[in-house]
Amino acid sequence: MIRAGVTDMASCVETMTDVLGLFSSGDYRMAGPENNAHGAQIFFPDEELFPGMPVDGPDRRFMAMPAYLGGDFQVAGCKWYGSNIANKERGLPRSILTFTLSDKDTGAPLAIMSANLLSAYRTGAIPGVGARFLAREDARVVGIVGPGPMNRTSLEAFLAVRPGITTVKVAGRGQGSIDGYIAWAKDKFPQLTEVVQVADTEAAVRDSDIVSIAVPSKMGSENYPYVANDWVKPGAFLCCSAHLQLEESLITRARHVADARKIYEAWAAEIPGLAHETVGIWGMHLVDRVRDGRMRPEQFEDVGEIIQGETPGRTSEDEVFIYSVGGMPVEDIAWASKVYANALRDGIGQKLLLWDEPAFA
Repeated sequence: MIRAGVTDMASCVETMTDVLGLFSSGDYRMAGPENNAHGAQIFFPDEELFPGMPVDGPDRRFMAMPAYLGGDFQVAGCKWYGSNIANKERGLPRSILTFTLSDKDTGAPLAIMSANLLSAYRTGAIPGVGARFLAREDARVVGIVGPGPMNRTSLEAFLAVRPGITTVKVAGRGQGSIDGYIAWAKDKFPQLTEVVQVADTEAAVRDSDIVSIAVPSKMGSENYPYVANDWVKPGAFLCCSAHLQLEESLITRARHVADARKIYEAWAAEIPGLAHETVGIWGMHLVDRVRDGRMRPEQFEDVGEIIQGETPGRTSEDEVFIYSVGGMPVEDIAWASKVYANALRDGIGQKLLLWDEPAFA
């Protein structure tokens, strides 16, 4: 996967730009009756019901995420997602992902591939698309809240679209993760003049042109990372890839743009009550606000509409943007198809025999 270009972030940002434009125009299909569901998930019981059956636990799940993408892609596929936080005790990633790319007409598999890096890079590229269209072109300072894998690929994407970035400020919960992030950033991006630890979220946000917040939290908005209005400089771009709570005056001050508005609406339709209290992604809060009348529907914008030129991007140097990132299997489809094309071109991978002749043709 690496040899085939899965870590080429600049190319991935370009690909995700195409995907979000196609999504906005409707040239895609995902799971569910409205074609906007993330997929189908297996839920486990709290106690063992049968010998050997897994029980529920932190990040304990299996999920199938199928999709079709049109445009120049014209391909279908499915990401299979297995997750268990106890994997770390075995020296494994929390989530282990595989992806099957399929012919859109026959359904036959075109490729089966490892999908951890595939998923990580398409996830990081979506913040890059937001920064490309919404961040100031003279952005210099990035504030990182949550120095995990998501904010590694996000920083790669920010630098791909805003190469003038010079300074990165890092805030996190664990000293080990902060130290690891700073060492990685200095080694990966020697052009940066400063990569420093700061005390907290406020210090990471203040005076930053781009802020990326990716801190998983317990359910309930009282547990989500909080950002106050006066921390945010004029013209800032805030990228929210996980849980978040904002001061009301910041909410009314900013423009709110999502990677794909329809996915939050579909997700929220499955949740009774306030969706943001169950799923802390900022787009879910926007759905709640539109539902109860605190926000007009047109104030919840879609970056695909900006990409397509249907609505304007940044209209002033002082405009503040809050950008919600949720993720969709059509993004995996797109990046998988690009990596697959590279592998075919360069002779990477092993061809597997499906059959000599199909037994039941």
